[in-house]
Amino acid sequence: MSQPLNFALVGAAGYIAPRHMRAIKDLGHRLVVGYDNSDSVGIIDSITPDAHFFTNFEQFIDFCYAASRVPEDKIDYLVVCSPNYMHRAHIAAGLRLGCDVICEKPLVPYSTDLDYLLRLEREMGGKVWNILQLRYHDAVLTMRDKIQSTPASHKFEVELIYITSRGRWYMSSWKGDAKKSFGIETNIGIHFYDMLHFLFGDLVSAERHYVDSYRASGYLEYERARVRWFLSIDADDIALVSDTDKPTFRSITVDGEEIEFSEGFTDLHTVSYESILKGEGFGIDDARPCVETVASLRDSAIKDNPEPDHCSPAIVAFNHKVGTP
Repeated sequence: MSQPLNFALVGAAGYIAPRHMRAIKDLGHRLVVGYDNSDSVGIIDSITPDAHFFTNFEQFIDFCYAASRVPEDKIDYLVVCSPNYMHRAHIAAGLRLGCDVICEKPLVPYSTDLDYLLRLEREMGGKVWNILQLRYHDAVLTMRDKIQSTPASHKFEVELIYITSRGRWYMSSWKGDAKKSFGIETNIGIHFYDMLHFLFGDLVSAERHYVDSYRASGYLEYERARVRWFLSIDADDIALVSDTDKPTFRSITVDGEEIEFSEGFTDLHTVSYESILKGEGFGIDDARPCVETVASLRDSAIKDNPEPDHCSPAIVAFNHKVGTP
């Protein structure tokens, strides 16, 4: 194996950070240093106990900068797992350190932020990579092969329902603050919107039918598909579509055929890292369609009285439940 690479990680106390830590370790590389303003990072002990850790960002950056003066200690990749609204600043900090950057979804909230990072890439010579792991899922790749073998004139009918229960803590955290998470569509839906673009091509139109702090729904039309979608973090919404007692309900159908997602997620971050380290991952331009999709939804008005065939059964059931037309 080649010389191990050095990684630094921003957002070490976050939910997703351990997947990045394990991917780094499993591929034989080193997490040198982590940062978070919370010190609830005991998970490091079971993955990379020798990593340095800071709760002060300036000290963290100073450590990384000092390491850059010693060739064997230089930080090769800065990993960003911080809250959504901090991504642009943390990505920029990594590029200015002379690192490549690996960032969780959403990369940034708006296309103007993507343009800014592209300019910074050119100026600093680094590369920004986005984790778009559903593009590696076997079920998605199988469906993509099927779609590409279908005549281009065929328009697929797609239903996307994703209900992932969150407790009361959620609304007290940054995730429940739309100014920091950019809302339900961005925080829990963006990887599905990336998958839809990956499968069905460019976005043609977007509609938002309902949104509150817990759920959102609407209609998306792509080159190859018409998509009715419903997203929720409210456990009570599961009863609208299923009698399961599980805390999460995930259903994606294409022309009535279910894409099976119950398995196959475990190692997708490691697969993503393998591609990135080969220079074959997904960069800023790859992330642009899903960023522009969620930005379009956030900026759009609620469409009153949408076409019946543009509505998902889940939102129809929800409207009936709360007594709206």
